[in-house]
Amino acid sequence: MYLPCLVRSGGRIGLVCDVLYMTQKSPAFLSYSSLTCISLTQKRNSNLWHVMNERNRSLQGARNMLQVHSRGNSINSKVQNGLKDGEFLHTRNAKTSGKTSTMKDSAAVHAGNLDRRQNFHGMNRCKKGSELNNLSYSGPLVQSQNFSLTPKGILDASPPVLQPYLRLIRFDKPIGTWLLYWPCTWSIALASTAGHFPSLYLLTLFGMGSFFMRGAGCIINDMWDRDFDKKVERTKLRPLASGELSMFQGVMCLGTMLSVSLAILLQLNWYSIYLGAASMGLVITYPLAKRFTYWPQALLGLTFNYGAMLGWTAVSGSLDPAILPLYASGFCWTMIYDTIYAHQDKYDDMLIGVKSTALKFGDDTKKWLSGFGIVMVSGLVSTGVMCDQTWPYYLGVTITASHLAHQIYTVDLDNADDCARKFRSNTQLGLVMFLGIVIGTLLKEDKTVKTDEQSNPLKE
Repeated sequence: MYLPCLVRSGGRIGLVCDVLYMTQKSPAFLSYSSLTCISLTQKRNSNLWHVMNERNRSLQGARNMLQVHSRGNSINSKVQNGLKDGEFLHTRNAKTSGKTSTMKDSAAVHAGNLDRRQNFHGMNRCKKGSELNNLSYSGPLVQSQNFSLTPKGILDASPPVLQPYLRLIRFDKPIGTWLLYWPCTWSIALASTAGHFPSLYLLTLFGMGSFFMRGAGCIINDMWDRDFDKKVERTKLRPLASGELSMFQGVMCLGTMLSVSLAILLQLNWYSIYLGAASMGLVITYPLAKRFTYWPQALLGLTFNYGAMLGWTAVSGSLDPAILPLYASGFCWTMIYDTIYAHQDKYDDMLIGVKSTALKFGDDTKKWLSGFGIVMVSGLVSTGVMCDQTWPYYLGVTITASHLAHQIYTVDLDNADDCARKFRSNTQLGLVMFLGIVIGTLLKEDKTVKTDEQSNPLKE
């Protein structure tokens, strides 16, 4: 405060003038500055600068100590004593003459040059002192975001401009991607060489392809059904039905998904490329089936399990009779889980005139589902026999059969939430079957190696 005055003056006369000037501006300065000026004028200018510099550093150190100690006590008080009504309660229990010293008193002790009982009203008039002493807590210092790596968490954390597109492809509901992916993994693992793991490269390609093709299928479905979706409680907020995205934006997103899917398909052999391209007819026409037949789930079964054939040809280069019972098993599996899924919307479907197997089967739904379950398990057993599978495979089939029986027996077809839970549980079924095939294939004997050993016996 007075140090710049001394620097400007350059001599004793200037110092006295500056002291008088500061006294007029700040009466509180008189008591201290008058004594200081009398003593300092008797010393050399170099000693004067040294003393003033030391005094300035001391005051600055006191301010810094106050700031650090104040904030340190704020954090400690928050952790130890908690928060009430969004305010920090800074208290320190120290025995000083039978009284509790406050945070400001403690800071004064560390400063060393200020009285412990001083209330700091003068310093509160200063800008930094005001910021420190008026510091109050009105909520979390850092707004914590509940981010998670789940699909729903990623969608919520995405930029708002991208969120409608992610919801359009059902990014936050990956169950459809898994149900499309599992039949692919089954056939890839079955076609793998005995005693070996399935190709990680192919599993990755088919995983990516399942994600993008499922997204493309959702867009096509929403384009066909946007007028129906507006009338159904569960689907009325879909981006195309609600108008959040236009048809042009939907077409552009569809083009992107199909382009990426084609790029993935081109990584396979030519047999698989032709076979994969032929599936587009099913992808496009499936959403129309519910307008004309009570069996739209059958068309979905043909579409969703197409990957079972595609995965086999990606490994072997051609189709094999052993894949047909596997494809039939996947078809029956789809009939089971998608019929359960359709029961969520059966009342809305009746009102708007949409057909489904849920309406077709009615009260006999569980009988139909039991029949599909028996055919599915029979197809899996036939596939295992034709592929010379070992006991882990059949253990997987047994667990799968138990899961289906429990699912069909316990599902409440009049409870939409329970139908949704049973529908989502089929992801576990697909994983169990995949693990059974992989372990069973690892335990298989390689017939090629065995034949070579028999044709080339060891000679002495």
